[in-house]
Amino acid sequence: MAAIDRSPSLDILVRGPEGFSLWNGPPFSNGQPGVKIEKVACSNVNFSEDGSRLMATKPDSVISIYDCSSYKEIRSFQVPNLAAATLSPRGTFLQTFQRSTTPQEKNVILWNMETGDPVYLQFQKSITKTTWPSIRFSSDEAIACRFATNEIQFFDARDFSKGVVHRIRVPGLAAIELSKTPGSHVAAFVPVSKGVPASIQIFGCEKGSESQPVARRSFFRCSTVQLSWNRGSTGLLTVVQSDVDKTNQSYYGESKLNYLTTDGTFEGVVSLRKDGPVHDVQWSYSGSEFAVVYGFMPAKATVFDKKCNPLLELGTGPYNTIRWNPKGKFLCLAGFGNLPGDMAFWDYVDKKQLGTTKAEWSVTSEWSPDGRYFMTATTAPRLQVDNGIKIFHYNGSLYFKKMFDKLFQVDWKPESPERFAEIVELIKSIDSLKVEEAKPQGQGSKSSQASKKITSTNPPTQKPAAYRPPHAKNSAAIQAELFGEAPNDAMSKNALRNKKKREKQKEKKAAEAAGGS
Repeated sequence: MAAIDRSPSLDILVRGPEGFSLWNGPPFSNGQPGVKIEKVACSNVNFSEDGSRLMATKPDSVISIYDCSSYKEIRSFQVPNLAAATLSPRGTFLQTFQRSTTPQEKNVILWNMETGDPVYLQFQKSITKTTWPSIRFSSDEAIACRFATNEIQFFDARDFSKGVVHRIRVPGLAAIELSKTPGSHVAAFVPVSKGVPASIQIFGCEKGSESQPVARRSFFRCSTVQLSWNRGSTGLLTVVQSDVDKTNQSYYGESKLNYLTTDGTFEGVVSLRKDGPVHDVQWSYSGSEFAVVYGFMPAKATVFDKKCNPLLELGTGPYNTIRWNPKGKFLCLAGFGNLPGDMAFWDYVDKKQLGTTKAEWSVTSEWSPDGRYFMTATTAPRLQVDNGIKIFHYNGSLYFKKMFDKLFQVDWKPESPERFAEIVELIKSIDSLKVEEAKPQGQGSKSSQASKKITSTNPPTQKPAAYRPPHAKNSAAIQAELFGEAPNDAMSKNALRNKKKREKQKEKKAAEAAGGS
């Protein structure tokens, strides 16, 4: 109980057609979440990375900023022709993109949250997933950089009035990924051009260390890449996707998983044990292991260490998604999108499967910051029907479900996992709460209550019976009737009536034989 008292509360952000609400997260006192903020009209809402600020885009291009310690509005910005907005990781800056009305208008503005004044302005023609946010920050906001034509530009994050303080020249640059914790390195992607193979290069962010890459990897067939840094900024996972599969095994092209380290000890392909695409990859919170779902269906899942040695096989199944618990103890394998929604929950520390379940039509999925709950959601516009939220325990048992006519967004409020107690203590404390809540109902012992709860949540699946044609359904009863045997199934009324007649006739004959003697 003491661990729960010290830990911050879990909050859930829910956005629908009428705006956003904020719920108290689990455990729920009466089986239903409490409401911290009633519906507030908005078209977009997001937390900062550390969960200290909440940004809501309201009608008439008004951006409201809330302090998440009290959920009071602390500042608002009027930004005409607003197209996109985002907060910096610690909520120190607000970055906005406006539709340009005149050529070369400075339509990207970085606002200081404390003063409400713009600290940096620039022109940007359009935004895409690779070019927004325009200015990238490390998690501690010590490093700030920008992706520009053929170069990476760095700023002094404490004083943007200095402008660009240094640059890294990368001809043909198409995308960058700044390491987050710490912001010591930046990865740069250069696509194929005029017969020159594509490449991933890693540079140091400090001034003077940017002349030569600390790691480099080239690819001969590459259309797009997904870049993923680990916590600690020592390793970079790169999913390289090609539009064409020269082996003709897949209509969707081919993909490879590559791994690069900042110390140069490893630069190469991660050896996977099954042919096919790389569906998903995720680092553990510690940054010491990563899990991969790969291969043609049924896909295979494996956990590797930082030297790409396999540590744990998670089996095969209809999976394309993997989510690692923030505490590093539990994993969830899932098959979402065009798959039926199967989920398997694993204990990575004890190396055993905890349970399986389903969450059909899920669009988003994520672990709670404390690592005890797993939330899935079916949201619009991806799916217009059956919108709703499901929250599962760490072992896959369903804890909460709520359906909506229309649901646009569901998110946990970000919190640092270090602020919560160890996952084993949290599980014990929540189990004790369940027992205390069940005691007043007088339903027997703890073990019987637990068994009842498990059986009600996860009923055993029954195998379908073999097909029997209509004329053969009563064959067993007829056969038993003819040979005087007891039928296996319940007899019909006619069969019972005939059986009683035969028994009476036998008794009558036996009585006549006894009288005659």
